[in-house]
Amino acid sequence: MTEIGFFVYILLCADGSLYTGSTTDVESRLEVHRRGLDPACHTYPRRPVRLVWAGGFERWESALTWERQLKGWSRAKKMALVNGDWDEIQRLSRKKGGPPKSKRGYGHEI
Repeated sequence: MTEIGFFVYILLCADGSLYTGSTTDVESRLEVHRRGLDPACHTYPRRPVRLVWAGGFERWESALTWERQLKGWSRAKKMALVNGDWDEIQRLSRKKGGPPKSKRGYGHEI
């Protein structure tokens, strides 16, 4: 059995913005965002925040690659991921002219 030790997550902020990050411990990182322990963080003035999606990965490099990819996505595409709407993700991917992305290889949704 493979071990999931790295995570990418999306937070919904009070102002409606989305924040994407990565961590080895979702609960403790979420607590840092909720308590506002990092004044330089995007979420600091946008609290409260709510975890709306997290995906697990076996390798840190895979998590970082996925985080970077998500940060390049539109809000609509991120919301489709949050809602588990792969058809919409593919539609939005085609809209930019790229081939549709497969949901395989993107870690494990939790």
